Amino acid sequence: MKFTDRLNGSEYPSVSIIGLGYVGLPLALEFVQGGCSVTGIDVDPSKPRLIGEGKSYLKTIPSERITAAVKTGRIECTTDFSKMKNSDAVIICVPTPLGKSREPDLSYIISTSKEISKYLQPGQLVVLESTTYPGTTREQLVPILEESGLKAGEDFFVAFSPEREDPGNKIFNTRTIPKLVGALTPEGSKVAEMVYSFAVDDVVMVSSPEVAEMAKITENTYRAVNIALVNELKMLASKMGVDIWEVIKAASTKPFGFTPFFPGPGLGGHCIPIDPFYLTWKAHQFGMPTRFIELAGEINTAMPIFVVSIVTKALNDRQKSVNGSRILILGMAYKPDIDDIRETPALKIMDELLELGAEVDYNDPYVGSIGETRQTHRRPVSVELTEDVLGKYDCAIVITNHSCYDYQWIVDNSSLVVDTRNACSGIVNGKEKVVKA
Repeated sequence: MKFTDRLNGSEYPSVSIIGLGYVGLPLALEFVQGGCSVTGIDVDPSKPRLIGEGKSYLKTIPSERITAAVKTGRIECTTDFSKMKNSDAVIICVPTPLGKSREPDLSYIISTSKEISKYLQPGQLVVLESTTYPGTTREQLVPILEESGLKAGEDFFVAFSPEREDPGNKIFNTRTIPKLVGALTPEGSKVAEMVYSFAVDDVVMVSSPEVAEMAKITENTYRAVNIALVNELKMLASKMGVDIWEVIKAASTKPFGFTPFFPGPGLGGHCIPIDPFYLTWKAHQFGMPTRFIELAGEINTAMPIFVVSIVTKALNDRQKSVNGSRILILGMAYKPDIDDIRETPALKIMDELLELGAEVDYNDPYVGSIGETRQTHRRPVSVELTEDVLGKYDCAIVITNHSCYDYQWIVDNSSLVVDTRNACSGIVNGKEKVVKA
């Protein structure tokens, strides 16, 4: 069966999206807005239930958007994989974390692929969006799908299209970010380009899944390497007594040959801290060490330790020991104005300070509590931020520079502020209480 035969003359393809998280949910909403019928599938039963009730579980997506989509009658969410049988396209948006030894963990892709193979239909398009190393689509996904008895490229189509979500971005969103797509066959490329054209404004086709996979890894490795460079420069500048933030501002006046990157307490999110390790793991299969990339990973991974060293010194300068000090972390999310804590450096910093004997709490207006993660088994709860609360801590550490924080007020009511984001640069009073990290 051809893909066009599946459409039965309909102008709009029907789409199943597996995984309704930070990638899958916004994509589903864009397909609905584009006129398509969407079946959302997730193993977490709370997500289909909340969507059906018109409620959002992501701070970056207002409930109003979900309510509007539900009212169209073109979105149905479930935990039942068999519902994908009636869709023209199936898009996989499941996590690809790192294992305990920082090796790629493809377990979610593999388990999802096995479920799809049970219900795969002739003429369907299957697209993997989960970030992974080059070769995953062809080497891992395709063989499992072919357990259905159907042949990839002949009986069904396969493509890879890397997610490029940036939660909280006020300028670019799912629809306006160009969409890379690489398919196994020329016919699959035509099908995938047509399907995605209903959800995004600019579909960019490449020659193969491997090119699309490598492009995604390259994008984030580029960022990781440059952030590592500026993080190392920050540590050097700190030793020299030079303000790295002023240095970056000065260098940015050059109209060519310089792109500013900014230091921080460590990398967070699902992509930048993880993708380079996927690439280095794959590179070793070819007998090629990626020393430059691995060094960048080591620098970025070590940044929470650097922050703890700055906190330790700042407390020592005030005749206080970390052991027994009360410390408040401001911001648990990995970046401003979102509720995503995946790979957040705040957890590593919290654990290190606890190991040193400090009493550590956190405040984050977007993250009320923390469930169990790969990084921690503890489940702390955000404390209320008041004058009395701030006054009880020996040190407050700005980890995430949420725009809702009043940094002058924070400095006014704190004994000591360690600022990892240059968030306090605009304050008028109390600069002597601020230490940059």
